[in-house]
Amino acid sequence: MAEITAAAVKALRDRTDLPMMDCKKALVEAGGDEEKAVEILKDQHKKILDKRADNVTAEGQVYIVAKEDGSAAAMIELQCESAPVAANDGFQSLAKQCAHQLLNGPGAESPEELLQQPAPDGDGQSLNEIYEELVNKIREKIVLARITRVDGPVGGYVHHDGKTGVLFQADGDQATSAVLRDVAMHIAALKPAVVDAEQLNQSDVQAERDRLVEEAKATGKPDNIIEKIVDGRMKTFYVDQGVLVVQPFAKDDSKTVSQALAEEGLKAKSFTRWALGVGD
Repeated sequence: MAEITAAAVKALRDRTDLPMMDCKKALVEAGGDEEKAVEILKDQHKKILDKRADNVTAEGQVYIVAKEDGSAAAMIELQCESAPVAANDGFQSLAKQCAHQLLNGPGAESPEELLQQPAPDGDGQSLNEIYEELVNKIREKIVLARITRVDGPVGGYVHHDGKTGVLFQADGDQATSAVLRDVAMHIAALKPAVVDAEQLNQSDVQAERDRLVEEAKATGKPDNIIEKIVDGRMKTFYVDQGVLVVQPFAKDDSKTVSQALAEEGLKAKSFTRWALGVGD
């Protein structure tokens, strides 16, 4: 058996940034060959993930990055088991690099596809290699859970705790307008269900309108007045149903979201709201 010196262990520790005992065990298994020991250490992440496969990943980070001209934005969700890991510099760096690669790279249809791509700041490493190194160092289950990329005009917002993220997409020419981020923040806070009334169940909408018509007719008012009364009450119904465009704008409730956007020549198109660990 090859003699494993303290200097060899330290050299491997400096190279991999992994615990001394793990480095020593890897060198013993590799017969003192440092390159083989590195490969052995790289494979440890599989054992860690297998051992912790059933562990809940309720902590983590939703991370958003956008192009300066507002032409596109990307959002990723990186999950882990504990809050200290979510605050770890290496974890935060991986989340940031995944988002930047998704935004500026060729795109990806799945987290697995994205991880196979080069890391923007990885000195030739793939995102997956950085991910594996992070799992080895932290010894905790880490999951790249969701990814999405949206063309602009788009505004993004991540809540201060990193657990809620929103991408809001609009139609129009003002791709850098501050109102896009403001509406994304509004969505994070007020949690609308749909963009506009057309996305609601139209049978439910018609049933509510019919009910309000009958109720208004009982007042004996003229038909033209009844129509105005019903239209006004339907707006309240739409707000209660979580229709984004008719909600009072969180930043200035004297206007609706639709009106705030219209002032900038924009119209609501779609939004994606993620809460950490909660499915779409």
